[in-house]
Amino acid sequence: MRQSRGLLFFIFTLVLFCLYLNLPFDLQFSRKILNKEFSFNLPRPRINFRLGKSVFNRDLNFKKGLDLSGGMQVTLLADMEQIGQPSRTTALESARSVISRRVDLYGVSEATVKTSVAGADYRLIVELPGVDKPQEALDLIGQTASLVFATPIYQADPASPGAEPQLVTFVPSDLTGKDLSLAQVTFETQNRQPAVSIKFKDPGRDKFAKLTKEFLGKPLAILLDNSLLSAPTVQSEITTGDAIISGSFTLDEAKFLATQLNAGALPVPVKILSQKVISATLGEDSIRQSVLAGAIGLSIVAAFMILYYGWLGVIAVIGLGVYSLITATLYRLIPVTLTLPGVAGFLLSIGMAVDSNILVFERYREEIRAGRSWPVSLELGFGRAWNSIKDANLATIITGLILFNPLDWSFLNASGAVRGFALTLLLGIFISLFTGIVVTRTLLRFFYHGTNQSPNQPQQP
Repeated sequence: MRQSRGLLFFIFTLVLFCLYLNLPFDLQFSRKILNKEFSFNLPRPRINFRLGKSVFNRDLNFKKGLDLSGGMQVTLLADMEQIGQPSRTTALESARSVISRRVDLYGVSEATVKTSVAGADYRLIVELPGVDKPQEALDLIGQTASLVFATPIYQADPASPGAEPQLVTFVPSDLTGKDLSLAQVTFETQNRQPAVSIKFKDPGRDKFAKLTKEFLGKPLAILLDNSLLSAPTVQSEITTGDAIISGSFTLDEAKFLATQLNAGALPVPVKILSQKVISATLGEDSIRQSVLAGAIGLSIVAAFMILYYGWLGVIAVIGLGVYSLITATLYRLIPVTLTLPGVAGFLLSIGMAVDSNILVFERYREEIRAGRSWPVSLELGFGRAWNSIKDANLATIITGLILFNPLDWSFLNASGAVRGFALTLLLGIFISLFTGIVVTRTLLRFFYHGTNQSPNQPQQP
């Protein structure tokens, strides 16, 4: 019983937490008590914290997909004719990274850039919500990455003749991405810190040797699309064409830098295969119709559960409310990009949650008919229905994983819409298992008092 009370307190706390995270407005309270003014202000929640070098700062609004918010979708075909087969996957990922960077600089919020490989076709799918100038966006993302090494320019301060010259800018040299063979993550031999190793082709080796000799002890900038990637200081003259870019890198930072360098070392021309502009009006209509359809469906399900199972159904509907609240909270925290197929997956998972309750309640009735008391029948109902619930949900989980294709296998689905459906379905299944086994069961233990009579007729609340 003590454990059940602990679970009930946990459920109550979880519901309050989820309600707070789903607040659509600031909480404000002001009241005068005994001639004293008491005020309380609780702003809308947002994520704002630092973990190591990573900063997480964003609001907790729902992230809408392109089909709900409107915008533009562009499919690009990457030309791999000049790229060797072993390097094509790396080249495609590098192109994706460059386009993502350009999109971020363009100022598109919640944009996504995904890769897709189908046979010999290497594609990039770019979704740009809220874009109102399609041609500018196309001109930006359709360019081939341009990588160049730049040398420093110093200038003395006339007001301080004895002071050291100050770095003013970097000027591009004749050493470019075409001279770079490959960049990859490595680890320094002394402290095993992540670093990036670069290797130049034969023409680039001599250019690089000349630059390291001329600018020894000075920074050598690496520019991608005229933006500074890194400016490592030349520690020694390098004539072999192999160099290490070291620093206080995390592993993720080293991987990112290597990917950006490969974007210039393995330049992939892209051409527009298709483009589609989706109006925001269509998105608003879709949201309105989806919400209406979902509300009607949930109302019918709730009415059936209450009319057929009585107080059992009432508590089950409360459990479904907790399920919906937890699901909405996770959508905000992860965040999950909501699309119309994703909404469909959410609604389907609600249906499966109701199905689990029905299995439990029917087993409960069977135990009552067998002459057992209602508390024993309730526990046996949950225990003996578990195998059926587990098998049904396991089959759906396997199907959802195949549709989601988390390992990006080329012979499985790569459609973003189908993946959105699979993601919300999988999340819904796991949450429904938690609410069914923990939440609904705990609520029934505390608030349901049945009878030991055989239920020949449906119970009424």
